[in-house]
Amino acid sequence: MSDHINGALAYLATPYTKYKPGIDQAFIDAAKLAALLLRAGMKVYSPIVHCHTIAIHGQIDPLDHEIWIPFDEAMMTAADVLLVAHMQGWQESFGIAHEIKFFEDAGKPIFDLDPKTLVMTKR
Repeated sequence: MSDHINGALAYLATPYTKYKPGIDQAFIDAAKLAALLLRAGMKVYSPIVHCHTIAIHGQIDPLDHEIWIPFDEAMMTAADVLLVAHMQGWQESFGIAHEIKFFEDAGKPIFDLDPKTLVMTKR
């Protein structure tokens, strides 16, 4: 694991609306990936894992950017590094593009993450 990640709070960017299997499967797959990273010793926050359940069970529109972007930006501010999971649809994702730009503007490290091997490559 890179020195930039060891001990850092990592923000895990995964596709949601652009994930072809749908948002429920996006939640499940993001949760599984977050669990793998946690087991590997990382401190990871996933907005999809955290917010999908709030939206669904709290009857909040999971696609309402006016609600979710300010919350996500607060969490991105708190995070030390961004992990961009190369899952299906990640390149088309509005949310991931926003997260990358936010971390770039903040000068925080960004890592591309292979979700199958957990190999991380610093941008």
